[in-house]
Amino acid sequence: MDLRIFTEPQQGASYDTLLTVAKATEDLGFDAFFRSDHYLRMGDADGLPGPTDAWITLAGLARETKRIRLGTLMTAATFRLPGVLAIQVAQVDQMSGGRVELGLGAGWFEEEHTAYGIPFPKEKFSRLEEQLEIVTGLWATEPGETFDFHGKHYQLTKSPALPKPAQDRIPVLIGGHGATRTPRLAARYADEFNMPFGSVEDSETQFGRVRAAAQEAGREADAITFSNALVVCVGKDDQEVARRAAAIGREVEELKTNGLAGTPAEVVDKIGRYAAVGSRRIYLQVLDLDDLDHLELISAQVQSQLS
Repeated sequence: MDLRIFTEPQQGASYDTLLTVAKATEDLGFDAFFRSDHYLRMGDADGLPGPTDAWITLAGLARETKRIRLGTLMTAATFRLPGVLAIQVAQVDQMSGGRVELGLGAGWFEEEHTAYGIPFPKEKFSRLEEQLEIVTGLWATEPGETFDFHGKHYQLTKSPALPKPAQDRIPVLIGGHGATRTPRLAARYADEFNMPFGSVEDSETQFGRVRAAAQEAGREADAITFSNALVVCVGKDDQEVARRAAAIGREVEELKTNGLAGTPAEVVDKIGRYAAVGSRRIYLQVLDLDDLDHLELISAQVQSQLS
């Protein structure tokens, strides 16, 4: 079971804070550092000092880290043109020496679009589908050949399809709760399918849908890595769990129900239940980025029991 650190910088984090967490992620033996791709805070957080751009952040971290994988859960298809996104991600992959992964979603948070003048189209899912075809198509085009695409939303003509990533294939992550279109899209494009903030039972159902869609598309379901994203709140005892829950404005029992919360033994047990339904990777949503002791505890007493 891989454990990855997943951050939500729109809630309030500078680049320096993210760099500190990313370096701790690497030093403590976690598999990867991922971040959300949002431009506006959610809920009661003040969001200060303001948003940071996901791919600019990852470009910086690519030069400041050596081992960990780097990526997004999820880049919004509404934020960038697909050709530009393919260039950005390929460049960051080169800068990292081939450690980048692209999570790509349709985009959903209308308020951040209106706040920063970003168009929020009604037909988001069909745009996502075209973006996936374009981005992966550009990367797969052989050097010296060109790429053309003529869809409903995007048209590319005689693109040189450059630059190329350092990796032969950048892993593409697709996720969500949708019962029909999401599994179909994952079956076609995903190297990894992520179930965000879902129960063990809901994860098992959704993983089954993706597996069925892959088989229907003539693809081996085992070629797709299945993963979960869950908020994490671990303490050496009940008092420490309660303190960490209060620091992020959540109730302990709610976190135990909907996330990974409790003592290390409790969290290891729940991770085992996700593993039993096919999850091979957990993205730990860390909401208090100043609490590096939390990461140390998870590394020493949770991750150490999963290897």
